[in-house]
Amino acid sequence: MFKGAITALITPFKDGEIDWPAFESLVEWQVEQGIHGLVPTGTTGECPTLSHDEHMAIVQRCVDVVKKRVPVIAGTGSNSTREAIELTQHAKEAGADGALIVTPYYNKPTQEGLIEHYKAIHEAVDIPIVIYNIPGRCVIDMNVETMAKLAELPRIVGVKDATGDLTRPLATTSTCGTDFCQLSGDDITAPAFLAQGGHGVISVISNIAPAECAALQNAWVNGDSKTFEKIRDQLAPLGTALFVESNPAPVKYAASVLGLCTDQLRRPLLPASDGARKIVDKAMAHAGLGPANSNGKASAAG
Repeated sequence: MFKGAITALITPFKDGEIDWPAFESLVEWQVEQGIHGLVPTGTTGECPTLSHDEHMAIVQRCVDVVKKRVPVIAGTGSNSTREAIELTQHAKEAGADGALIVTPYYNKPTQEGLIEHYKAIHEAVDIPIVIYNIPGRCVIDMNVETMAKLAELPRIVGVKDATGDLTRPLATTSTCGTDFCQLSGDDITAPAFLAQGGHGVISVISNIAPAECAALQNAWVNGDSKTFEKIRDQLAPLGTALFVESNPAPVKYAASVLGLCTDQLRRPLLPASDGARKIVDKAMAHAGLGPANSNGKASAAG
């Protein structure tokens, strides 16, 4: 259902508030550059620091700008099942094409608790659901047996796998079937994830290189190994550089270099340090990314 390069959108801020013109321009640019889908209000979008009204407004604005040209998968997860249902219901009403729902953080539910959480959301809202499994942030790891049980539900269609474990897609395919959508949640392993049976990536890199990330995925589908390897190697340093400090600080700095938005974040996150900026600058140079890239005049994939 969902495949290719899907951007985990940053949320531009200006003077502490959402920078709506920058957000709309970013979304439009992403679509123009050939991205395969967009995820507003995810972790990269700083959802923990958004009010409910801001969260819902971002999802609505993204849907309105996209106009069904690519899928919009709204981040609607919460460690409160009731809150996750409310956010997912709004995403459905706003016209989103799916919901990305993270495993409940901090509460540390059992595997059975995970099943009940997702079943409750599934029963409450008629929208395709992608499970977001990210043990590094949520402490818990949904095992493949639990995922297989949830995959039996008709509207639970896939997973964003941020475990970094490249044996996981093989295990997930064997338990959930080939139709269960598997999207990598780690840019650095995204190319290898495809070789292990994955269908795409929900990417941080594509905030600043949507054309390149889309071209990488297209090359894989088309069997164009030469192009695939070229872009893979161009983007590889960014897979490390954009996570040298807490996401999304480095990618917001990179976006500011391209003139897409400011590098402002909401506390407790801080802008990228001078050391991180130097690392990002080097990775961007390796990828051939510069200010001209932000208006489509230059492309590392070209």
